[in-house]
Amino acid sequence: VQLQASGGGLVQAGGSLRLSCAASGRTFSRYNMGWFRQAPGEERKFVAALDWNGRNTYYADSVKGRFTISRDNAKNAVYLQMNSLKPEDTAVYYCAADYGAAFTTTIFEYDYWGQGTEVTVSS
Repeated sequence: VQLQASGGGLVQAGGSLRLSCAASGRTFSRYNMGWFRQAPGEERKFVAALDWNGRNTYYADSVKGRFTISRDNAKNAVYLQMNSLKPEDTAVYYCAADYGAAFTTTIFEYDYWGQGTEVTVSS
């Protein structure tokens, strides 16, 4: 699976962005998907995940209630809708795919990664 994230940009605090992750390969629907982010000088951290059929989702506490992860298996895509953005959400966002029995928040369990898309939230 090859992944390509897009949709990042510069937005004011309180604004919204929708990130997209396009996947290649006919087996996309078998993968659990996740979004991670890495701020300057920090480690890459979990943001959100959902399982292969999109029925179960999980969020980091820092984004719960503001971000929504979803997928469209017919389009081989996963999305991250980000609302009420804060300056601390500024980071490079990565999508990732995991071929496992259930979604995971553990970075090392993801098998494939996109190249990242940069999000900057100004105060």
